[in-house]
Amino acid sequence: MFALFDEAGKFLTGRVMSEAESSLQIELETGKRVKVKAANVLLKFDKPAPAALMASAQALAPDIELDLAWEFAPDEEFGYADLAKDYFSAQATLEQQVAALLRLTDAPHYFRRAGKGRFKKAPPEILQQALAAIEKKKQLQEQIDGWTADLAAGSCPEPIRQQLYKILFKPDKNAAEYKAVVHAARETHLAPLALLQKAGAIRNAYQFHWQRFLFEHFPKGTGFPALQAAPVADELPLANVQAFSVDDSSTTEIDDALSVQGLGTGTVVVGIHIAAPGLAITPDSPIDQVARQRLSTVYMPGHKITMLPDAVVQTYTLEAGAPRPALSLYLTFDEAELNLQASTTRLERVPIAHNLRHDQLDQAITADWLQDPTAPTGAPLADDIAALRPELSFLFRLAQVCKARREVVRGKPETFNRPDYTFKLEGVQGDEPHGDETVVIGTRSRGAPLDLMVAEAMILANSTWGQLLADSGVPGIYRSQASLAPGMKVRMGAKALPHAGIGVKCYAWSTSPLRRYTDLVNQWQIIACVRHGQTAALAAPFKPKDAGLFAVISGFDAAYTAYNQFQNGMERYWTLHYLQQHGLTELTATVIKDGLVRADELPLVLSVLGADGLPRGAQVRVRLGQIDDISLDVGGTVIERLDSPALSAEALDDEAEDAAELAAPLAIAMDLDEAQPGDTAPPGASPAA
Repeated sequence: MFALFDEAGKFLTGRVMSEAESSLQIELETGKRVKVKAANVLLKFDKPAPAALMASAQALAPDIELDLAWEFAPDEEFGYADLAKDYFSAQATLEQQVAALLRLTDAPHYFRRAGKGRFKKAPPEILQQALAAIEKKKQLQEQIDGWTADLAAGSCPEPIRQQLYKILFKPDKNAAEYKAVVHAARETHLAPLALLQKAGAIRNAYQFHWQRFLFEHFPKGTGFPALQAAPVADELPLANVQAFSVDDSSTTEIDDALSVQGLGTGTVVVGIHIAAPGLAITPDSPIDQVARQRLSTVYMPGHKITMLPDAVVQTYTLEAGAPRPALSLYLTFDEAELNLQASTTRLERVPIAHNLRHDQLDQAITADWLQDPTAPTGAPLADDIAALRPELSFLFRLAQVCKARREVVRGKPETFNRPDYTFKLEGVQGDEPHGDETVVIGTRSRGAPLDLMVAEAMILANSTWGQLLADSGVPGIYRSQASLAPGMKVRMGAKALPHAGIGVKCYAWSTSPLRRYTDLVNQWQIIACVRHGQTAALAAPFKPKDAGLFAVISGFDAAYTAYNQFQNGMERYWTLHYLQQHGLTELTATVIKDGLVRADELPLVLSVLGADGLPRGAQVRVRLGQIDDISLDVGGTVIERLDSPALSAEALDDEAEDAAELAAPLAIAMDLDEAQPGDTAPPGASPAA
């Protein structure tokens, strides 16, 4: 005797070896013996052989028309043998009965199982819904197959093009577009990005990088909601100074200005004046919510995404022509030795006399002109700017002294052997670049006089106000670095710890409240110190161990790292575009480490063949390889060793730490590096400022 039984939803047959009241011993065709509950046995038979029965039933089952079977089936519960007799004939064969069992079981949208070998047909409305879903799934699979074929043939369907960034960076793995890309990648043995490139999904490399960044960090766009900037309501005293700012021509968020009083008296007071949006913008206000979401202005060649709307910025920026609300730090120095004698912080209105633009003045305001009244300017200079020579000269002398004192604490001098590079795009149409503009790459000497005096002033303010918060028991947001040992990164936290890279006891970003959210938060805390003195800890918006403050630190650190990486990527894009624009196939470079070289006249680090055995500092001529403006990668080969002086080992140590990151191709669909770029002072766009 043979039996057909249900084993975990699968129908098996075999020879009955023995039978008890509640179970049977059955030998399968493979020779394996299994114990089967009697309740799971659906059919016992003597012939045909089990294998022949199942083969015949499986061949016959697909021929059973489900619509017709559903029509034949009674509304009440029924057995599979009953349906076989209604469908085939009253003398339905064993093969036909088993075929009916297999067909009914495989069609749950037509029939649901109601027990051992028993079924109940689905109601008409449920059946129609199920059939519609099956048809939709079938059509979807046909669509996926069609898209897969198109991609494999080198053509990108428009729906996939529209979902490009989502597919690559935040995929919905159940989406048809994603499945088509995965299937096509498997068929063509290409990585998804390479497949999409080959299929023409990426028409513009610049837009690929730009739209990817927006997709990840500004999914709702870069526009602002309608916001009304509140005026500063405080009755602030008018400062008896004539302040001036120093920024790039493209800067609209003028955060800081300087003033000098008392020259020639033996005691000089330097004023560091910071725009004071914290006097009007309150925590959790609509403007604050926008600033907290963005956390920082995003910079890139030819464009920027501001932290605050332009109308709000213009309300608080230190634009020349009228007194502006400011948080001012006054530092008193003896004029001869430049020793700090006193400091005080005030809330006031500061007259802004000039907005100096260093890109227009660096060639004119030289170190020689500042140190020697008889020396000519490096370029023609307007009379009103030339009249600032005494103030600028003092600030330059002070900056040099402050830098030297920091270097003593730091333990070694700050060396700037490379220039800062500037990017200017010509032919930009509209509000933002499109990627094919002409790029002009210029240089600025690191530590240029105007740059140095502003950077050192901001370091003074950030370290002084950081100590003020600590002394007042008011928490703030600090940047610290335990030592200058390789790999020792700059950290953000709520404790006033030393910053070895800058050479100060503590360092709290406070001087760019229009551009960085950390500075706005610290400004609120400083304002509380100025207004409330010893009770500032109770009045400050953020209290000690405030979870909200730690959330700001965490969010800012992640966003600022991502924004910096994007800026570096865009500068690399335009550098590669510059190579293509000028048809450059060779360049001179300096070996840094591990097969990496730095171009001597461009902001470019790249991996090259033939440099592994060369000492650090060796200068070489490199033949460039093919440029990939999607991965932002370019390689090269050393073709000549040049006899030029090498960089010092110390300078190379300072450079090498971030060289690998700058040379690496763009990582697609990978997490951003968590390492925060180290603070240095004074860089071209100083983190101190």
